[in-house]
Amino acid sequence: MVEIGERHLKRLLSEYVHYYNTTRTHLSLAKDAPEPRSVQPPSQGGLVETPRVGGLHHEYLRRAA
Repeated sequence: MVEIGERHLKRLLSEYVHYYNTTRTHLSLAKDAPEPRSVQPPSQGGLVETPRVGGLHHEYLRRAA
């Protein structure tokens, strides 16, 4: 990804920090994120893909149909 200015770079870094702390798994935390997430059982619905950090990463959440 190529940033096109300081403001764009700050936005990308902010998005990545949010992704890193809320979505990305960490081996040292037993594959959890620094901000713990709730378990989403299959009964909550199908998986929905949500792009993160400009589409470089993705988060998968369950949503009711």
